[in-house]
Amino acid sequence: MPDLEGMPVSQSPLASDSTRHNIATRLSQWAKRLPGGIAIAEPSGPVRRDSTRSYRLTTFEQLDRESDEIARGLLLWGVRPGARLVMLVPFGARFIGLTFALLKAGVTVVLIDPGMGRKHLVNCLADAQPDGFVGIPKAQAIRAVLRHRFPKARWNVTVGRRWGWGGRTLTQITQLGRESCELALPHVQPSDPAAIIFTTGSTGPPKGVAYTHGTFQAQVDLIRSRYDIHPGTRDLACFPLFGLFDNVMGVTTIIPDMDPTRPADVNPQRLHEAVSQWEIDQAFGSPALWHRVVTWCQETGQTFPTLRRILSAGAPVPAETLRQLRQFVHPDAEIMTPYGATEALPLASIESREVIAETGPATAKGRGVCVGTRFDSIRWRVIGIEDGPLTSIDQITELPAGRIGELMVAGPVVTERYVVRDDQNSLHKVADGETIWHRMGDVGYLDERDRFWFCGRKGQRVTQGSKTWFTIPCEAIFNAHPAVYRSALVGLGPPGQQTPVLLVEPHAAARPKTREAETRLLTELRDLAARSPLTRRVEDIRIYPRRLPVDIRHNSKIFREKLAIEIRDQPKPKT
Repeated sequence: MPDLEGMPVSQSPLASDSTRHNIATRLSQWAKRLPGGIAIAEPSGPVRRDSTRSYRLTTFEQLDRESDEIARGLLLWGVRPGARLVMLVPFGARFIGLTFALLKAGVTVVLIDPGMGRKHLVNCLADAQPDGFVGIPKAQAIRAVLRHRFPKARWNVTVGRRWGWGGRTLTQITQLGRESCELALPHVQPSDPAAIIFTTGSTGPPKGVAYTHGTFQAQVDLIRSRYDIHPGTRDLACFPLFGLFDNVMGVTTIIPDMDPTRPADVNPQRLHEAVSQWEIDQAFGSPALWHRVVTWCQETGQTFPTLRRILSAGAPVPAETLRQLRQFVHPDAEIMTPYGATEALPLASIESREVIAETGPATAKGRGVCVGTRFDSIRWRVIGIEDGPLTSIDQITELPAGRIGELMVAGPVVTERYVVRDDQNSLHKVADGETIWHRMGDVGYLDERDRFWFCGRKGQRVTQGSKTWFTIPCEAIFNAHPAVYRSALVGLGPPGQQTPVLLVEPHAAARPKTREAETRLLTELRDLAARSPLTRRVEDIRIYPRRLPVDIRHNSKIFREKLAIEIRDQPKPKT
């Protein structure tokens, strides 16, 4: 068998001319190389007394064959390449198999966070103008009730028992495809649509991002190369979308016993049981998840000695969390924080040792959060902050190193357009000949080593006359207090006339229980503010009564816009 690792898919002898550009072809390659290898392991029973449990196993050959059958069944039923089908199936082996099946059929898969709330969910799905839905019975029932919102949705596949809403069941589609195993799968070009993935909506209404097969191919190549990921790796997939990358890299996906829409509420004991049982060496999770894991390890004395590669994304990971996490994993483990966005991922990365030893202390002093160095083939610039559209490259003003501005990026993983809320294209996409740059909406600066230091979201900066407060540097001053878990800087009033307000979420154990304790904490925070030129004019500091609201995908990005609305009509607390 030829060695396929590291070989571009277009050169692989296992890829036919008709399908070689399809990202799902990489699954077929691994199915031929590792037919009996475990692609997915999913919990299927309760935890036993010895802290092990039963798992339902799917091999690479089985995953490839079953997804082929579903793809052929869809095509024989009449679904045409390019059709948009919404995926409304919980994350698991079936979700992964269905995603590969839709990609093989040339379908554009519409992926959406189920936790974004019903209003956003229905509006996003309606705006996507889907040709059909692949969903569990509950999802199909809701779709049927709201059918007027989805007038084009005629290709509806029920994953489970179908009632009176028409369409076909997954079992029927699979059987149809199984009887026609010689049907050729459609030809796909790198520029052909593969998916519509929605942003979290953490800084505005969710937007539908157009992914091509070429985008996915480039993402896999960059991730595998930068992080030296090899076949045989066992990955604890605590973030569903990253779990899809595993099987096209020859990696085994271990699905944890957790609600992927609530990583901040994960039970670390369940993760520990899976890691121990499978001797898992890689895990991907949000900062909120790793914060919970660290706390649990400190309380129980348990460790994760087999973990040698940890990825965390969605928000910056505090240096102290990284330092503590290193105590509970393999001593040579690499803990990486990749940086990017739904529209452009991955862009940069930084390893925990660099954060702990160098950039973390600078972050605590208000210099921003260093996201590291660029991935190969990524280009970036920091430009003057402009809230309006910049449709052409000659409209930008590039800033020198050290000056805070907006980051813009270009490269093979940078998506070129929104297809849902396409009015946002003029605000985020900049034409440069045939190249499309993406304005990240993130502000920060480049240092002398070409590392980007993130200072917050452009739309969340607080402005008063000529004065601007950037969220991340200011919040870092307060987050250095031992009682503070996290904080949020928001502006009260219209842009240009805003008063900065700092909302603090203490650690659970440090939350003041009396008025005197709260007054003492606020006094200490005001003293901190007064000692830094970044925050000496931040005088309105409040203890937030609950957890700060965060995004649905990672439970880590703070919804500062919601907080600004919430405090708008509240009187300033008496001090």
